[in-house]
Amino acid sequence: MWSFGSTANVLDYLKDIIQILILAWLFYRIYLGLLQTKATQIFLILIYYGMGFIFSYLFKLDFFLELYHVVTLPFILFLCVIYHPELRRAFSSLMNQRRRLFRIGSQTTGEQIDTILNACSMLVSVKRGALIVFPRHIDIKSIIDSGTKVNADLSSALILTIFDHDTPLHDGALIINGGRMVAASCYLPLSEQTSINASFGTRHRAALGLAEQSDAVIIVVSEETGAISLAYNANIYYNLDTATIKETLLALLSYHDVLPTDVKESANEKE
Repeated sequence: MWSFGSTANVLDYLKDIIQILILAWLFYRIYLGLLQTKATQIFLILIYYGMGFIFSYLFKLDFFLELYHVVTLPFILFLCVIYHPELRRAFSSLMNQRRRLFRIGSQTTGEQIDTILNACSMLVSVKRGALIVFPRHIDIKSIIDSGTKVNADLSSALILTIFDHDTPLHDGALIINGGRMVAASCYLPLSEQTSINASFGTRHRAALGLAEQSDAVIIVVSEETGAISLAYNANIYYNLDTATIKETLLALLSYHDVLPTDVKESANEKE
């Protein structure tokens, strides 16, 4: 004869199965999130994690609640380590919202940007490549220190000289900050993204690598194709016209994160 004790045993058994299934689902969702490198994925992972806790609390899943008690702090520390570049960039963006309310003007003027773009166009005509970096809020001192200090006024002629194949400074990035050429031949970290266009070489991967680890804006001139691209916010926007590049630089270097309407998609998806 079926007894109340038998029913209770079945319910306990089902409760254990439910806890195991929920645990497996959460780990699966967290694993999918860890396959991405965007800061928005951190938010999704935390949402899934929080949903599991709320569900466990409402249905009194004791094993799951105890597991949360044990792993929550290590899990948060793990996320901070894995997503350090994204968190750093997001935190910097939040902290600089107040600064933007009190800052007027831009780091680099339209005339200075025209000088840089004129140099880029001349580099294209003589089939030379280039990497030009504009630091923003996040400090890139280690990148600057990896190169040779220049500390010179901005000029097209000097940019052309730096990226001449016969000069020792052409291999690496030029750093421009506040309208001045700060350093040249600087080493940039290479991106480890697997979704980037396979045809891109070291320059594009270096530009994307820095854009992933900081909020800097990087101009990339392709020696092979002559395309001029922009990298920022962990994306490359490939083969832009000079008007779009100028619009974007003026927006980004005046402390406003603006994606121009002409840019439809990043080069991570399409060349």
